[in-house]
Amino acid sequence: MRTIEGKNPVKEALNSSTQITEVYISNTAKDKSISEIINLCKQKGVVVKFVDKSKIDKMSKTKNPQGVIAIAQEYKYWDIDDLLLEAANKGEKPFLVLLDEITDPHNFGSIIRSAHLCGAHGIIIEARNSCPITPTVEKASAGAIEHIKVARVVNLRRTIDELKQKGIWVYAADNNATKLLYDCDFKIPMCIVIGSEGKGVSRLVKEGADFLVKIPQKGKVNSYNASVAAGIIFFEVLKQRIEEGERKGALDG
Repeated sequence: MRTIEGKNPVKEALNSSTQITEVYISNTAKDKSISEIINLCKQKGVVVKFVDKSKIDKMSKTKNPQGVIAIAQEYKYWDIDDLLLEAANKGEKPFLVLLDEITDPHNFGSIIRSAHLCGAHGIIIEARNSCPITPTVEKASAGAIEHIKVARVVNLRRTIDELKQKGIWVYAADNNATKLLYDCDFKIPMCIVIGSEGKGVSRLVKEGADFLVKIPQKGKVNSYNASVAAGIIFFEVLKQRIEEGERKGALDG
């Protein structure tokens, strides 16, 4: 079993298909969000247990549970085909995200949040050298993890080759690239590769990409934070797709 911590993550989990067995709420936690969580639990038949704040704090792995923790089934990782099916079911061209050695849970959670808000159909991570789904990741995603599929693969380069065979174009973010973000066509079936802050996209993964792209920048700092860079690129994808005709879906949110 896993814990989901914080008001937004718990609320989003209750609003999704995630199977929750029980929710622990601090006796001192009383606000609109807590009331909404209690009502959602009643609607779904989820057991609510009111306990001392000290018990919530002891259960917490994020150290900031905001007075509420849900106990849920272990996170289910998906297959690549599930991510592509998500796009097909929505009648959209695939927009995938591949993360190369993102190990910081806060960065990972922020990337999940931005990917979901910008319309990505799924995220791909490697089984090794990457941060898994943890309570900290869930909290940093503000509950977005409950609404986007994450696939975990054995080898990123092999996965890129498989994606290309399925008609997916691969763009890797690279600070030394000559092609600017705004000169790319993101309306095609595509996958964005984001690398770690320390190393960037690894050599083998970079060699497998169809295009290397960079974000324009000024100033003396070397590069953008990984999650910030991801957000900038994802928004450009959303912008282009809205301009092409997906405006209604973006407005409906």
